Amino acid sequence: MINREDMMELTRRMNLARTSITRIAGCYVDSDAYVEGTFNTSFLKLKPGEKSKNLAIAKAIPFAETNRKLRRYRFTKEAGAPGQIRQLLMGMKSCGLKNDELMELFYELIAGCYQVEEPYAVYVFHDRYDIPAKGTDHERQWESQEMFEYIICAICPLEGDYEPGEPECGFLFPAFSDRSANMNCIDIFQADPLRPHNEILELLGADQR
Repeated sequence: MINREDMMELTRRMNLARTSITRIAGCYVDSDAYVEGTFNTSFLKLKPGEKSKNLAIAKAIPFAETNRKLRRYRFTKEAGAPGQIRQLLMGMKSCGLKNDELMELFYELIAGCYQVEEPYAVYVFHDRYDIPAKGTDHERQWESQEMFEYIICAICPLEGDYEPGEPECGFLFPAFSDRSANMNCIDIFQADPLRPHNEILELLGADQR
């Protein structure tokens, strides 16, 4: 189960004044499931208006209704094996999205399985959250407790000229649990939990038992 307060701790920082997102990367996929364009840039280089639009996309994933639209899954044993999806996600996180080969492999995996008939965009964000320690009275202290490095992915339908709409699917990796990283789990977002994209659950190696 996801603790809503953990997600709120992340989303409270997703504004222009407090964000620590370092990088944004992504691709555009046409109606025939071909990746037709990619981008990869420092988040700090974006103009304020672009930052705000992209922060809204990133925030939609952890801010979603917990344990309904945003659910936690453990990786299957197969998905956690060397050379499988968990290792790819860890590589993307560790390089801060700067390894184009890893990013292109990820985009191709999405394009090869995601089942929609319209063009869409895949946006990926990298963040490092310096988690402040809390005292015994639960008040925040100035010193850092640990660094939570993570990625957020949002899959969005395109509206007009390469303009992403609200996310339909996505995830946060690793899971943020008890104010710490849980490398064995992933939090997956489905905008319509009654009509989920099960192909994404399968691609990400989510244990659905």
